[in-house]
Amino acid sequence: MHTSDTASRPAPFPFGNQNPSASLMPEHRIEDITIDVPLVHDDPSRGTIEVFARVITAPGGEDRPFLMYLQGGPGSEAPRPAPGQPAWVARLLEEYRVVMLDQRGTGRSTPVGLDLPFPPAPERTFREAIEHSADEVAEYLTHLRADEIVNDAEAIRRHLGAEQISTLGQSFGGFTTLAYLSAHPESLREVLITGGLAAVGRHSDEVYAETWRIMREKSEAFYRRFPHARDRIRELMGLADRGEIRLPNGDAVTPARLRTLGHRLGSDDGFVALHNLLELDHRAPAFQHDLAALLPFTGRNPLYAVIHESCQADGIVTDWSAERTMPQDFHEDPTLLGGEHVHRSLFDEDSELAPWKPVAEILAGHQWGRVYDEDALRSAGVPGAAAVYFHDAFVPSVFSLETAALMPQVAPFVTSEYEHSGLRSSGDAVISHLIDLVKGRRVR
Repeated sequence: MHTSDTASRPAPFPFGNQNPSASLMPEHRIEDITIDVPLVHDDPSRGTIEVFARVITAPGGEDRPFLMYLQGGPGSEAPRPAPGQPAWVARLLEEYRVVMLDQRGTGRSTPVGLDLPFPPAPERTFREAIEHSADEVAEYLTHLRADEIVNDAEAIRRHLGAEQISTLGQSFGGFTTLAYLSAHPESLREVLITGGLAAVGRHSDEVYAETWRIMREKSEAFYRRFPHARDRIRELMGLADRGEIRLPNGDAVTPARLRTLGHRLGSDDGFVALHNLLELDHRAPAFQHDLAALLPFTGRNPLYAVIHESCQADGIVTDWSAERTMPQDFHEDPTLLGGEHVHRSLFDEDSELAPWKPVAEILAGHQWGRVYDEDALRSAGVPGAAAVYFHDAFVPSVFSLETAALMPQVAPFVTSEYEHSGLRSSGDAVISHLIDLVKGRRVR
C-alpha cells in the first residue's frame, strides 16, 4: 500500500510528479492516496484493484480525527471540493480531517467503463469482455457493492494509522454505513447519515412500491404548481414514442426513460429545473443538452444503472423489482413520473447503456448476499445522528424510521424542510445539526 506521492505507476493526469490536487484548496493540506486492495477481500487470489481517497486537512487541523465521506449512488465518485465548497465539507473541516473516498469502480478507483480495461483480463476492454462473456463481467460487478466498499474503507483506515474513523454517508453512502456497522463497528468512532437509513429487513419490492406511491404524490404536486406542465409532458411522451426525442449523443429517449425525469422532483431544486426544461422546444440544442443533464441514468456512471437495484437487495433476487412493481395507473397515465426506477428499456439498442444490457439481465437474476445484520446494528453502540427526510422520494422515511429504531445510539433528525438533496441544498445547516446531535451539543 502506498500514497500517490511515492507511486511508481503512471500518473492518471498530465502533471508529472506534482500533485495537482494541492491547487484545489491551496490553504489546506491535500493528500491523495492510492492503495491496492483485493477485488474479493476474502479471496486475495482473485487479484487486486486500486482504491483512491483524498484526505483534506484544514489549517491547524492536523490532530483532528478522520471522517470518511461515503458517497451516494451506487456508482459515483466522491465530489471534488473547492475553497469553501461544498458548504458541508467546509463545516466538516472545522471538526475533522475529511477523507473523500472514491467507491470502487468510480473516479480514480479502478473505474468501470466500456472502453476501459477489464481488470480480470486487462487485455480486453469492458466492451470486449461483455461480448466475450457477459457472465464474467456480471460476476466482477457483484464485488462493487457496499460490503466490499466497507472492506476498502477499512484498508484506507489502516493505511491512515487510525484506530477508529467517523463516517458521513449520503444516500447509498448511508446504506454503506449500515453495512460498516454490521461488519466492523469497532472501527467506527461515530456515524452521520443523510437520507441513507436503508430499509433493513424489507424486500426490494416493498421499497419500490412505496417509492412509486411517493412519486405519484410528487408528480401531482408538480402539476398543481405548474398546471400546464402536464399537457407538455404528455406531448413529449408522444414524441418520445415516435423516436423524436434525442440527446446530443444521438440517443433516442424512450417514454420509459423520459419518465425518469421525475427523479428531479426528489431534489430541492428539481421542480424548477424540470419546469425550465419543459419551456424549451424539443428540437432545440438547449432542450437536448438540458435533458441529457437532467436524466439520472447515463453512460457517465454506468454502474448507477447496471447495479442500482443491488443496493436494495439484502439476500434476495431483485428480478427488475422497480419495473415489476410499477402500479397500473402509471402504465395508463404517462404523465405520472418515476424516480430511481431502473427498467429494461434503459438498455435498449439506441442508448449508450445498450452494451450493458446482457450484464444487467444477468444481475437482475443474481442471488445477492446479505449486507446488513440486525443483531449487529442493535448492539453496535456507535453514537451517531441521521437525517431522515420525511418526503424522501428515494429512501422512504417509513422504512428509515424502522431502521432508526434498531439503533438507539443513532439519533434521528426527521425533517420535511428538505428533500433527498438536503446535505447539499441546506448549505451547512443539516450537517451542523447532525454534528451537534452526535456530540451532545445544544442543537442550533
